[in-house]
Amino acid sequence: MSQKILKIITSTNGENSFSNQLSNAVIEKLKAANPDSTVQTLDLSKTPLPYLTGLHISAVYAPAETHSEEQKSALQYSDEAIESLLDSDSIVIGVPLYNFGIPAVLKGWIDQVARAGKTFSYADGSPKGLVNNKKVYLAIASGAIFSEGPYKSYDFSESYLRAVFSFLGMTDVTTFRVEGTAIPDFAANALPKALASVEEFAF
Repeated sequence: MSQKILKIITSTNGENSFSNQLSNAVIEKLKAANPDSTVQTLDLSKTPLPYLTGLHISAVYAPAETHSEEQKSALQYSDEAIESLLDSDSIVIGVPLYNFGIPAVLKGWIDQVARAGKTFSYADGSPKGLVNNKKVYLAIASGAIFSEGPYKSYDFSESYLRAVFSFLGMTDVTTFRVEGTAIPDFAANALPKALASVEEFAF
């Protein structure tokens, strides 16, 4: 069985990035479980999507047949990002924890794909996610330990991502963590422990 995997990179640390190494391990397991899978890579650290502008917002809420060339251009990045998302079966996102939250480039991508009438709808009077039948894997990396202990309430990455993906219709979300990379007593085993959790997971 093959899958279309969308890999999203958000760390600026390249091959040294813990979130990248963890997400790569997830993708390798997905490919092993689903031979002939394809991977589309969206490296937001190198090609971030533009932040929302007034022109973009006006285009979203205007009928398509009335769009000016400027409005069409403003929606181009959103159209392409949504197309890639809808075309995928699994989404694997490397998420370094920056100041207790997600990287700005990831928020920028979310703002481009969270679009009324395309990925969610209020047509029936209540919110309905339109992005269905997807699996999302989060590879979260942090210098401290946020999955438990005194800093657990400081982590606004996983809770936010689960909320926004659920709103868009993606409720099947699995989180892997490499944490404690900046703590001497935990650093050496942080990545091996995280990779082991991926190895043990039934994809």
